Amino acid sequence: MRSWFQAGVRALWKAMRRTAGTPSRPAPSSACSSACSSARSSARSSALPVALLWALGTAFAQPIHLRDDRGTEHRLPAPPQRIVTLLPSLTETAWVLGIGARLVGVDRYSNWPPQISALPRLGGLDDAQIEAIARLKPDLVLASTSARALDRLEALGFTVVRLRSESHADVQRTLGLVAQLLGTPDEAERVWARLQAELAAAAARVPAALRGRSVYFEIGGGPYAAGTTSFIGETLARLGLVNIVPRELGPFPKLNPEFIVRARPEVIMGVQREQAALRSRPGWQVLPAVQHGRLCGFDESLYEVLTRPSPRLGESAGVLADCLVRIAKAVP
Repeated sequence: MRSWFQAGVRALWKAMRRTAGTPSRPAPSSACSSACSSARSSARSSALPVALLWALGTAFAQPIHLRDDRGTEHRLPAPPQRIVTLLPSLTETAWVLGIGARLVGVDRYSNWPPQISALPRLGGLDDAQIEAIARLKPDLVLASTSARALDRLEALGFTVVRLRSESHADVQRTLGLVAQLLGTPDEAERVWARLQAELAAAAARVPAALRGRSVYFEIGGGPYAAGTTSFIGETLARLGLVNIVPRELGPFPKLNPEFIVRARPEVIMGVQREQAALRSRPGWQVLPAVQHGRLCGFDESLYEVLTRPSPRLGESAGVLADCLVRIAKAVP
């Protein structure tokens, strides 16, 4: 501890000497001497706090040590300044934690917030553009545990932190790990508290007539579903709905269409373009959700919010609650 403190003091002392002891050039004329001397003194005094902050930030930056969701340990000497994210939810996590200015590249599907639109696009889970990423010289790459194309990037010496987000607990843990990596650990608690407040507010708006109703949330055009243990399933539970997919089937199981017919969901949610075709599916015309028009179809932009395990979970809960309010008014 003493050597760390001494190093900081030395850096601070050097910064003070550089700032306060910089020799001044002779004034071009006697008429300017007084004004120029005053300007130089003002410049030195205003530059001193900036230099002190820089020196303190550099000298007292703490090393970062953590284990990612693949079990790999990472040690960083200081918070990274050049960051690449290769999953939309991780891009959104980094941005919400307040370090958007440090992002130098994102995956092809990241589209929120709009401020990232000018950043380089670097592929996806299975086709990350290794050469393009390497040219950006990131000191941190955030990726999914499912990414299969990043071993080469690690072999080149880049730090690749892989994270998994399938449940609310995963989202909270990812927030904490990314905040730790970025040197902003307190921000994770603030964001999570806001998210919980948004979830509670959305749950309070769900009409009493729809609480306890069974629900089927379709992924894409099926036959995959958001299960009870998925982050979507946990949001539905917070809203008072009962998932037709049992816990033992996992977060995003592939379902036999007959399973859905037998489960007889009372509410069906999914991407809007598939809603019109539901009645034409064998046996679906007799499902309570279809018979009574309790269908929530979401356009592409809203569906993306719903299917990303990011700090926008509270926003997605609000989108679901909006639909439940709408269908409760439309259906007697």
